[in-house]
Amino acid sequence: MDKQIIEILNDPTVGKIVTLIIGTLIIWLIIKFIQKKFILKIDDNQNRYRAGKIGSFAGYILTFILILIIFSSKLSGISTALGVAGAGVAFALQEVIASFAGWLAIMFGGFFRTGDRVQLGGIKGDVMDIGVLRTTIMETGQWVDGDLYNGRIVMIANSYVFKEPVFNYSGDFPFLWDEIKIPIQYGSDYDLATAILNEIGSEVLGELPVNSKTDWHHLQQTYRLEDAQTEPMVSVIANDNWVEFTLRYVVPFKRRRATKTALFMSVLKRMEATNGAIKFASATFQLVDSPDFKVNIKKEV
Repeated sequence: MDKQIIEILNDPTVGKIVTLIIGTLIIWLIIKFIQKKFILKIDDNQNRYRAGKIGSFAGYILTFILILIIFSSKLSGISTALGVAGAGVAFALQEVIASFAGWLAIMFGGFFRTGDRVQLGGIKGDVMDIGVLRTTIMETGQWVDGDLYNGRIVMIANSYVFKEPVFNYSGDFPFLWDEIKIPIQYGSDYDLATAILNEIGSEVLGELPVNSKTDWHHLQQTYRLEDAQTEPMVSVIANDNWVEFTLRYVVPFKRRRATKTALFMSVLKRMEATNGAIKFASATFQLVDSPDFKVNIKKEV
């Protein structure tokens, strides 16, 4: 029995397996030590998340290199067979390879980051996690109005970044342009309506136009963009039924619904307090007079 154990321990293959286990253990102990002592102490959440992902990926790469080094003599004799098999595997796993390439593009190409609100593959929501093969999104919309979460978690293959447009609602400019439309009856005080909308926009939005202007200027330093108006702006058009006032404004991408509610509440209260100087409009219909009809009644005897 002891002789069999000694023969097993002297087997080169067993020695390589033991070396692989010990080496892998050392690699991951070092990775975990670095993550605990350095990565977890990074203040910025985005940088901490990215550093953790890179650390884990480095562990897999080092483990793969260790396997190649330990078993290099065994692999040399079957290199040709592996090459032929590798071509078939690459074809069968082309979607997996494309997803891995998509992960590299996302992590280092600046497509989006965790916490960004994006629309990817027809799904809109906030990015929860960026995996090697899939991106996990907390979905918004669908059967829920506005930009609120609906509770559905969606996992999308990273290969979609090469196949479809990626809409980023935050990114380098975490603001969106939005607007509300107010129908006003003909004959109302249009100047007063314009003044009220401008005042409400300034009161509700506060410092948002200034903050968004600063971010827009930073964006102009990176990309070729014209200057944009971030202050509230009122425009007017006339249609068949009413005069339509539009208040356009800039809002953080996560506060669209709350800001729109605050604006509408202020508009309703302020305009209803004008004692009829401004009246809201609704759909009106005009009945066209019918043509005259001549009816002859013949009485039969």
